[in-house]
Amino acid sequence: QVQLAESGGGSVQAGGSLRLSCAASAYTWRSACMGWFRQYPGKEREGVATLHRHYSNTYYADFVKGRFTISQDSAQKTVSLQMNSLKPEDTATYYCAARSGGSCYLGDQFEYWGQGILVTVSS
Repeated sequence: QVQLAESGGGSVQAGGSLRLSCAASAYTWRSACMGWFRQYPGKEREGVATLHRHYSNTYYADFVKGRFTISQDSAQKTVSLQMNSLKPEDTATYYCAARSGGSCYLGDQFEYWGQGILVTVSS
């Protein structure tokens, strides 16, 4: 069963922090690559961060480097995105995704997606 469920979204003031979590089913957790993406209304989805679960390689979009951190908890089958120093332009719907292929880059195609969770940052 393919399942990815995001949690932890909400509203925060600029400069604040939020932690998103993504719980994966046992089947989905077999994927080697996990990622977080975001989407603004009317815009295409963009990559935020990826994590290769076996090698712990991580990749970040330039606009979140130094502010966001992706991590995994294998025991809980979760991938988290710690978001610090949030800006109003970080307001978007955030999606967790999984990919079974060998590479794990922001531009790769991801097969499995969560439903998305809204993050709102006010100025």
